[in-house]
Amino acid sequence: MITYSRQNTESQPEITAPSTEDHIAPAPRVSVQAFCETVETAAAVQSAGEDRRLGKAHLKIQMGGMAAAIEAYRSAPTPNVIILETEGRNDILAGLDQLATVCDAGTRVIVIGRINDVMLYRELVRRGVSDYVIAPVGAIDVVRSVCNLFSSPEAKAVGRIIAIVGAKGGVGASTVAHNVAWAIARDLALDSVVADLDLAFGTAGLDYNQDPPQGIADAVFSPDRVDTAFLDRLLSKCTDHLSLLAAPATLDRVYDFGAEAFDSIFDTLRTTMPCIVLDVPHQWSGWTKRALIAADDILIVAAPDLANLRNTKNIFDLLKASRPNDRAPLYCLNQVGIPKRPEIPAAEFAKAIESHPIATIPFEPQIFGSAANNGQMIAEISATHRTTEMFLQIAQRLTGRGETKKPKSSLLSPLIEKLRAKK
Repeated sequence: MITYSRQNTESQPEITAPSTEDHIAPAPRVSVQAFCETVETAAAVQSAGEDRRLGKAHLKIQMGGMAAAIEAYRSAPTPNVIILETEGRNDILAGLDQLATVCDAGTRVIVIGRINDVMLYRELVRRGVSDYVIAPVGAIDVVRSVCNLFSSPEAKAVGRIIAIVGAKGGVGASTVAHNVAWAIARDLALDSVVADLDLAFGTAGLDYNQDPPQGIADAVFSPDRVDTAFLDRLLSKCTDHLSLLAAPATLDRVYDFGAEAFDSIFDTLRTTMPCIVLDVPHQWSGWTKRALIAADDILIVAAPDLANLRNTKNIFDLLKASRPNDRAPLYCLNQVGIPKRPEIPAAEFAKAIESHPIATIPFEPQIFGSAANNGQMIAEISATHRTTEMFLQIAQRLTGRGETKKPKSSLLSPLIEKLRAKK
């Protein structure tokens, strides 16, 4: 879709540029060549090329602007996308006319210019320009412009991937992931899938009381078969809005994977599911690091002790540095208030990490133990419990959505909840 970017003059209405927290779908494997006039734009394009959403794109940057592009393509095929920085109204239109004579069919052109004029924009559209961006541009402007070329308005929205990982083993990250996914599906009415990535010891099947004959292992060991229909057969339906891609949780084989082993699974899930929650095991390998960096949003689950503080800060800092154009990772504290256990206060965590936890989940072995042993979510045991509300708040922060309005409850609702809790 052709878009008209930022407006800065008094003669035209102002259009607000989207914030960096807008959901931008990753670009496919395409070739992108940029011809820049200024070092500032070249630096922005270079930074954009390092963004996770352009991780599959092959980017090449040259100086010289329109003239260099025309000369380059006289004897070479054009890429999927050309980014042109140019100055002057006449230079843009005349240059595009010349470029059209050497440009291959199907190539998309993004123009970066400094003239803010609707008539110019209409002329660019008439010549087939895909996007016109007003300089100066930042890295996220370039990322958004390139990625939007491959997100057609009539297509389904690309799903958002939420990765949840524990700062240390045994901190309850899987429990948090499963309950948050339940809240996303039930309370926010968002079609979701939980992908249990702990193939040897995953607990998602137990927590949702599911025992599917197939799951994520069938997909990861058969990458050539992965498509929408194949994954649909592997999904186990938990509720109307929640499905599970379960782990086998068996030890009859080892689960050593390359860094890109799960890419085709995640890419396919994005095309059919609005929300994908990754239950990432506590390990550090090429594929876990790749899964975290490539996720749209990340939640780190930590317990209030020194090892968790160190690990949370290390993960937080690495992901923040690896994703400069994304929202910073979020974290929550879990199992807070274990009797007689010395704990690091939430304020000390916040001071060390320079970010406050989005939730502090108390240690409540009775309700969590009952839920785990019965194959239930906390919300199923008690919809009004304070922890249920915390999981909903986490779900809202991670998805950026408010709670879906529900019909008013009857006078008997409190009694019904008590009876359900006793079962």
